[in-house]
Amino acid sequence: MARVALVTGGTRGIGGAISHALKAAGYTVAATYAGNDEKAKAFTEESGIKTYKWDVGSYDACKDGVAAIEADLGPIEVLVNNAGITRDAPFHKMTPDQWNEVIGTNLTGVFNMTHPVWPGMRERKFGRIITISSINGQKGQFAQANYSAAKAGDIGFTKALAQEGARVGITVNVICPGYINTDMMATIPEKVMDQIVGNIPVGRLGEPEEIARAVVFLASDDAAFITGATLTANGGQYMV
Repeated sequence: MARVALVTGGTRGIGGAISHALKAAGYTVAATYAGNDEKAKAFTEESGIKTYKWDVGSYDACKDGVAAIEADLGPIEVLVNNAGITRDAPFHKMTPDQWNEVIGTNLTGVFNMTHPVWPGMRERKFGRIITISSINGQKGQFAQANYSAAKAGDIGFTKALAQEGARVGITVNVICPGYINTDMMATIPEKVMDQIVGNIPVGRLGEPEEIARAVVFLASDDAAFITGATLTANGGQYMV
């Protein structure tokens, strides 16, 4: 029986690529989304992957959503925490709402999604938790105090939880992508894009599929000895 993998924010961009790659690798995949019903429907029609709508910032919504997926598809054995938002502003202009929205989705959302699946993984003595952080959680970024704080928190969460899961067959890892060729990047002016690419040693943006392949590896049995790890995938832009 195929393992069930849940990808949050799994219908577009990096998340969509991860959902496709896990399905191609033989997993039964469920993908969550927050708001765009039309795109989610198109994603399901094109991929055959079931989608579920909820806000990862709500613990009750996550708990109920996990229960619905497990009733439909079976126990969740792989969780990919990919859902994320930005609300950029220089700190002196940043509002409490901008701070709380980003922390609520990008950090608290990781807790909200992981907590309901954790008991089942412990009981079955198998699980894979993979969280998508960011290069900006490692090095910081102007006008992203909220985003950088949340993504750095994801790394700390991973290192702590890995120590709890190690003896019960659960690995917990984090991937920090650099600048990836998604719809969001397509909105950046050409001059700014040239500057961004000029700072990437490999001379190009990453592709969503490159992050997806890293997820598939970390989800596999071949990665059973890797836990608490931070995988940087940024074309050499920031080396740690």
